[in-house]
Amino acid sequence: MTRLPASGSSPRPALTRRLLATAAASAAVMLAGCAGSAGGPSTNGAGAGSGFDYGAAQADVDAALADLDPVTITYQPTAASEKSVMAPGGTVLAEEIEKRSGGKISVDIVWGQAIAGYTEVHDALADGRVDLAFTLPAYDPAEFPVFDAMSTSLAVLPTSPYAGELVANAAGAEVAWGSDALVEEFEAQGLSPLIPLIASGGYYTICTDPLETAEDFDGRQIRIGSSAQSEQIQNLGATPVSLPFPETYEALQRNTIDCDLGQLIPAAESGMFDVAKHIAYPTEHSFSRSPGAYMAGKTYRELPLAYQQVIYDAMIAAFDGQMQVSVGGNAVAVGAVKHAGGTITEFPSEVQKELGEQTQQMSREAGEQAGQDSLADDMAAAGEKWSTRIEELGFTDGGGVEDLDEWYDDGTDYRKFGTAVFEEVFTEHRPG
Repeated sequence: MTRLPASGSSPRPALTRRLLATAAASAAVMLAGCAGSAGGPSTNGAGAGSGFDYGAAQADVDAALADLDPVTITYQPTAASEKSVMAPGGTVLAEEIEKRSGGKISVDIVWGQAIAGYTEVHDALADGRVDLAFTLPAYDPAEFPVFDAMSTSLAVLPTSPYAGELVANAAGAEVAWGSDALVEEFEAQGLSPLIPLIASGGYYTICTDPLETAEDFDGRQIRIGSSAQSEQIQNLGATPVSLPFPETYEALQRNTIDCDLGQLIPAAESGMFDVAKHIAYPTEHSFSRSPGAYMAGKTYRELPLAYQQVIYDAMIAAFDGQMQVSVGGNAVAVGAVKHAGGTITEFPSEVQKELGEQTQQMSREAGEQAGQDSLADDMAAAGEKWSTRIEELGFTDGGGVEDLDEWYDDGTDYRKFGTAVFEEVFTEHRPG
């Protein structure tokens, strides 16, 4: 397959270079990015041949692949172009799979959702136009009601700028893999989940004026990205506004809206802090996230077993890379807010209490509507488990969001975190 040209351009070059350096430090950011299916049916037969053990020596992998025909897979990462801060997720995935397979699997990267946008990519995976992809099932809650409920339930978890991000991603993955209903939901659409849910980064209010008291929320026009976020914002007295992200900068600039409820990295890349430089955040609970998933499609199931294992095992680096970008990128973004003369404040206690009560109710209702009555409790329990586990692994917060840029070590190695999650959650679902 001919590689498609990169599209788009890199906004705010200086900041993007710094964010890119953070991402590149963990080249695996999305390595788990999307393992998947071959670009065409394999003559070796679906799941045919012998596989290899998890953690096997390269010589054993080479032996398992020796008699297999070479294949090419098409991978559609989340990055808009090769110049994007998220680009390493595309290039590193290709390099990892090609290296582990000894060159037997070639990965063709397609940037900018050029084959299928987020609303169409699941169909493209199912019919074979795309083989691997980062997807957003939350864009289609009618087709993926269990996933939508899980997205909402992530809000029951407490947050912190470092350990809290690890907990959310580990707990989300564990609860997702533990749900037969979610796996069946994906399989019914012709999809093979490789990471059925990845929480990505937390959400912050990014405003033109500070949010310092409960009264400051009254009447504020806040851009949201989901129905659950809409409920949360309304409950705090503000007015939710549904608006595509690319239009957010201009809306803030023209005072059409007062705030964006979003993640810090895309805000930094888009230059949003030039027009909205006041960040506020909760700690005891969180806003509903818009998590993603790493999916394979039609031809993944037609690959020989050893090829499936090569692709699946690449998921171990996903959490390492995701945290390098999510936490490290947030640290850079916090520095950018300070440089712009902005403020970074924790929500007042009365706002946190109101958010927590409403979030618990909303999460339970979402689980019940999806036929997952214990979902909120399951997520909370997984969060407690992984909070302890993360501390045991040596990952602890060295401060708060307001000084994240000062105490965060951008050389942090998350590999043992990724290994722990993979071995405790993912190996049970490994092909073969």
